[in-house]
Amino acid sequence: MPLELSPLVYVMGPSGAGKDSVLRFARVNLSTPDKIAFAHRYITRPPEISGENHVALTRPEFEARQSAGLFAFDWVAHQTCYGVGIEIEIWRTAGFVVVMNGSRNHFAKLSAQPANIVPVLITASPQILATRLARRGRESELDVIARMQREAVLPADRSITVIDNSGPIEIAGSRFVELLRRLARMPVHA
Repeated sequence: MPLELSPLVYVMGPSGAGKDSVLRFARVNLSTPDKIAFAHRYITRPPEISGENHVALTRPEFEARQSAGLFAFDWVAHQTCYGVGIEIEIWRTAGFVVVMNGSRNHFAKLSAQPANIVPVLITASPQILATRLARRGRESELDVIARMQREAVLPADRSITVIDNSGPIEIAGSRFVELLRRLARMPVHA
């Protein structure tokens, strides 16, 4: 009988919802005994000082890794390539709860749901989303409007944990940390 993998926490949400802030809060507030690993994304954009702690790749580097099968997940959004490495499967086999920053559209298109996946949707009110998108300064005003109008249809047959991040980060962050701690305490059966 194959070994069951530890949970994969697939975090997603609209741009500006504060996914990076919630993930950063969790990383800082989890204790070392917690068997939780945060996956870095491989992204074809330069690193940002206040943004996500990702591995920046050129488009050719990304495509070479993709062709070699080095990504467990990969997708394109807004002319940018994103990938999560196959190392997450080793971590899950070793008993770690793995947390990844994903995409709503990519999640909806997965033909086969990975074993033991826990989808988490980080949200915020439309006013908060618009303010955060404008503040980060990556897009023009028209691009911000287009992002705000983009809807992802998530599978109706999946149970998705929704965390509203419209208020102080401590509220959404603490809720996410509690979810991760609960998952880390659950036994994985062989």
